[in-house]
Amino acid sequence: MKLLTRCNVIKHVSLLCRPNTKHTKHDCAASIREYVTVLSNTRRKIIHPLPLTSMSYLQYSDDKKPFLTFEKKSHALKNAFEHKKEQLKDTEHRIRQKSEEIVRDIKHQKDVTEQKLRVKKEYLIKDILETKAKVKERIEEVVEKENIFTVPNILCFTRIGMSPYLGYTIFQEDYNVALGLLVFAGVTDLLDGWIARNWKGQSTKMGSFLDPMADKILVGTLFISLTYQNLIPLSLTLLIVSRDVALVVAAFVIRYMSLPPPRTLSRYFDVTHATAQLAPTFISKVNTAVQLLLVGTTLASPVFGYVDHPALQALCGVTAATTIVSAISYLVSKDTYKFLKNKS
Repeated sequence: MKLLTRCNVIKHVSLLCRPNTKHTKHDCAASIREYVTVLSNTRRKIIHPLPLTSMSYLQYSDDKKPFLTFEKKSHALKNAFEHKKEQLKDTEHRIRQKSEEIVRDIKHQKDVTEQKLRVKKEYLIKDILETKAKVKERIEEVVEKENIFTVPNILCFTRIGMSPYLGYTIFQEDYNVALGLLVFAGVTDLLDGWIARNWKGQSTKMGSFLDPMADKILVGTLFISLTYQNLIPLSLTLLIVSRDVALVVAAFVIRYMSLPPPRTLSRYFDVTHATAQLAPTFISKVNTAVQLLLVGTTLASPVFGYVDHPALQALCGVTAATTIVSAISYLVSKDTYKFLKNKS
């Protein structure tokens, strides 16, 4: 009941002090006092009179204005917050669009770069192949090609091919046939040199290698086979064969040194590519003649019956001496070979 009475008091006070009425502060206070006095007189038994100190809080004053200002400021801050929120959303959207554009641009640049690299790679490969072909043409120009099928060269090949059969006839002690083959080989040796010197187009750079090699193969075969038949001392045969093997190895080394890159096996053994020319020394030519004379007379000794003749022994000594001197001449001479260069 007390609570209801207090609520009625507050309701009447609020009606008396409405903001739209033209009551002043003093009027509102007076009206409240009168209302409280009347209410206390008529209902003294129900409620106690309200203290004036408590009622003073019910006066209408200007203290409500700061709350209205605070409410306006809060609304303004809320609106500003909503505006900033919208700006942040718009900024986030623009950042997302910009990142997508950057990613697309990076992918496009990557594709363009890959395409450029692919084109550059193809161009480089094509350029390398063209350069390789040009270098090969230059090399072919540097290396002089020549016709190897000349008469002197054919005679040299014939002499090389018949050497194994000549050794076989000596092993079979068929000295008459062996002597005839030796005479034929000697004739081919004389002919190939004469033709190469006097016939135009018959002299080749390959012949400078082929002719001494054919002589070395023929002489080596004769010395080995005659030593097998105890017609020539073993020491002399070892000396001559060692010297000839060293000369053949030197010829292969000169061939390798004179061949321009690329040094492949096909180009190395291509006899049409002349890269160097040999020039045997004078003492080497004398030594070859002495060796042929020795094997010829030794091979004829069983046929004519003068085996172990003192002249043959003396000829063996001369052959050994010329062999040693010719080997030394190849070591000290600087004109025994020369590399060939392009004539242009």
